[in-house]
Amino acid sequence: MISGPGHPLAYPVLTTIGALVTCLAWAPFADLEQLSMLATVGLIVLGYTAFRLTVAFGVLRVRRVAPGVAECKRVRQQHRLISRSWLELEVDGRIRRLPVYFDPALVTLPAATARLGHGTVHVGELRLYPSGPLRDSEPPGRLIDNPTRPDPDGPAHAARSARFGRRLVLDAQFAVVAPFAALFWIYLAGGGFLVFLGAATVAAAVATWFAAIRGSDPS
Repeated sequence: MISGPGHPLAYPVLTTIGALVTCLAWAPFADLEQLSMLATVGLIVLGYTAFRLTVAFGVLRVRRVAPGVAECKRVRQQHRLISRSWLELEVDGRIRRLPVYFDPALVTLPAATARLGHGTVHVGELRLYPSGPLRDSEPPGRLIDNPTRPDPDGPAHAARSARFGRRLVLDAQFAVVAPFAALFWIYLAGGGFLVFLGAATVAAAVATWFAAIRGSDPS
């Protein structure tokens, strides 16, 4: 269960609600064609969020390692605008990588032993939630390891990173595509400034949601 604002999945769920509310807010101003588009966007947001949450909670098991224990460390991926947390797991002498939703504890997580269950990952008392399938190859971009020694500023940095406003601002970078998506909609369906404004607002909300639901890392 998502028990409060500090839960790793609370922020992705809040951005989902934000995207759906944005679609609903524009519904009274939409004609039939625009209304069907808003409904389609809303269904996509709901469906993909449900898929991601079932994977995170282990209800739907995508490619994972077998239950057991593994040595692990956390790395942060930086690739263009994408920033995600990954666990590097040493399993049977091989390094495999699992993306996880951001938890402030990841910022100061030392190399440790992970307990792997059927769709669950525990490092000590910390439960981590997968944000995608396991992979054998390195993700693209720059991979930044956690410090090997405790960082005195680590807890303060983790607390700053977990702030809702900071996470929203970072994920909102993806909204740069919103005006272009709105212009494309105007080109296809026509309309004036109000249609452009509505399409751009919805596109911005959905772009921010998409970054969050894939497991963005604000650290």
